[in-house]
Amino acid sequence: MESNEKVPYVLTGKSHTAVAVNAAAKAGEWIKSRLGAYGQLATKSSEQDLVTEIDKGAEQMIRRLILTHFPDHAILGEEGVEPGEDASLHALRDAADEEYLWIIDPIDGTTNFVHGFPFYSVSIALAKDGEVVLGVIYDPSRDEMFVAEKNKGAYVHGARMAVSREEQLSQGLIAVGFPADPVAKLPINLRGIEALAPKVRSLRAGGSAALHLANVAAGRLSGYCEVGLSVWDVAAGALLVAESGGQVTDTKGEAYNLEVRNIVATNGGSLHTELLTVLKEANATGF
Repeated sequence: MESNEKVPYVLTGKSHTAVAVNAAAKAGEWIKSRLGAYGQLATKSSEQDLVTEIDKGAEQMIRRLILTHFPDHAILGEEGVEPGEDASLHALRDAADEEYLWIIDPIDGTTNFVHGFPFYSVSIALAKDGEVVLGVIYDPSRDEMFVAEKNKGAYVHGARMAVSREEQLSQGLIAVGFPADPVAKLPINLRGIEALAPKVRSLRAGGSAALHLANVAAGRLSGYCEVGLSVWDVAAGALLVAESGGQVTDTKGEAYNLEVRNIVATNGGSLHTELLTVLKEANATGF
């Protein structure tokens, strides 16, 4: 459950966290101001994979703000990579030797943004030597800033977050996704959804992996699973869940790393195990 414990969260002006929070807030404010006013709508890997000039402008804004303070750091942003699973994986591996790598999704939930549905977010993560050490997700619609630092906990509105306490899927509210790849990945996810639906309290599909993960961290969702994601969809949110006491693995149960594309994130324990089992039995792991 979301903790009521108020913990002072002090940011110094040029810390990694302060820069990430500032970049997410400024980009989110600008994105929200452009709601309903985008000029061009294009597709990337499929008709379901949308991009606007707002996505591209927000990423450039975030890049400039980060590089102003950390000019030697590397940046991996969704809009700077060609569409498709292979391209995103190659881009990540090309940056594998970077000491500091910022991972950006300027609008996670572009389809929602295009339709005016208020469930989209800015996601910014920082990896040091291949391990995520900072995760920031900003929800402009609700003005919620989720922040996690490695080994320092996760916070929203200055309150430390904790995952929910449900121990069984039958008690759980589980988020799922409908990926942009309608040929290979959608059928896999649909098998998982069909298997999960009768076993959980209810399912939700909001359309932003980052916000699903943030809400698992905040105790509002018991878990989230989806096949066919990219590193910028989940890097920040995975740290939020882990720092809130939850568990993040791939759909086989292996520990999360930056190359994981098929994800299960929950409050941990028996519920996590049960969710993995359902996906395996439904042939819905994506492997």
